[in-house]
Amino acid sequence: MTGQPIPVIIDCDTGVDDALALLFAVRHPGLDLRAVTCVAGNTDVDGVVRNTLTVLELAGAPDIPVGRGAERPLLEPARSARHVHGADGMGDLGLPAPTRAPAPVDAVTLLRREILASPRPVTLIPTAPLTNIALLLRTHPEVTRNIERIVFMGGAVATGNATPVAEFNVWHDPEAAAILLTAGVPITMYGLDVFMRVVVPAGEVHRLRASAEPGTRLAGDLLAHRPTTQGEEPEAEEAGGLGDAGAVCAVADPQGITTRPLPVEVSLAPGPSRGQTIVDRRPRPGESEIHEGGRDRPLVDVALEVDVDRYVKLYLETVER
Repeated sequence: MTGQPIPVIIDCDTGVDDALALLFAVRHPGLDLRAVTCVAGNTDVDGVVRNTLTVLELAGAPDIPVGRGAERPLLEPARSARHVHGADGMGDLGLPAPTRAPAPVDAVTLLRREILASPRPVTLIPTAPLTNIALLLRTHPEVTRNIERIVFMGGAVATGNATPVAEFNVWHDPEAAAILLTAGVPITMYGLDVFMRVVVPAGEVHRLRASAEPGTRLAGDLLAHRPTTQGEEPEAEEAGGLGDAGAVCAVADPQGITTRPLPVEVSLAPGPSRGQTIVDRRPRPGESEIHEGGRDRPLVDVALEVDVDRYVKLYLETVER
């Protein structure tokens, strides 16, 4: 470690838990948030831009450029998650409209500019459908020479949420996710297997909501909109899941997750498995490979375990800075 902050770019669909991720990234001293790009997902892309600018202002962030990206997936229509994130995508908290505008260039142009201009290789953190990232990789493949790693929130080894087997971000644009896996740079998959487990206890949520500091209070209000029924104590339903913010924690403190390099592919066929991330955990080849020959699938560092207490402590210490 050089002690220098890690240059990062977040590609998001803000979104309650994307907002939690932005608050963390702005305030963690080990991260240098160089840009934020926006894509349709939790809500429409214009709503995502508005929410992103509002969160950055409430967080007291410097003038970080924000780029408007894809309005819809590569092939599919846009399909929002407003039933989870509220009509405005931000828990219907009645937040103020932002006072500044997005960058005068589109998200892909902004991504290319900021990646190539960074004096150190950039870590990309997509917490959204991967449409912008796929367009970047196909339009400007030269950016990979200055990408250190891509840590994406998406996919699942076990159970999905958009379907029984597919996680929302990958399901929303499976073709884009398949393109991501061919990026040719190290990739970490922070999927639902760890995503669902990092929960801030109710008492801490209440304490954040009582803060006089706008960014800290916003974190509490957002967490309160992400209730979880995990845990046996009566107040567990008032606890809040960190969700996407866990992927940013994993960049700031990679020792908090346990990963394994595993072959991963995305199911692109129509039907009930579309959007599934198929993660091969077998210790040896099976009959399919023996009889039909092996297939070349990219190895991805798949997060299988997470130190929940470590990331909750890290998140709270950071947003209360």
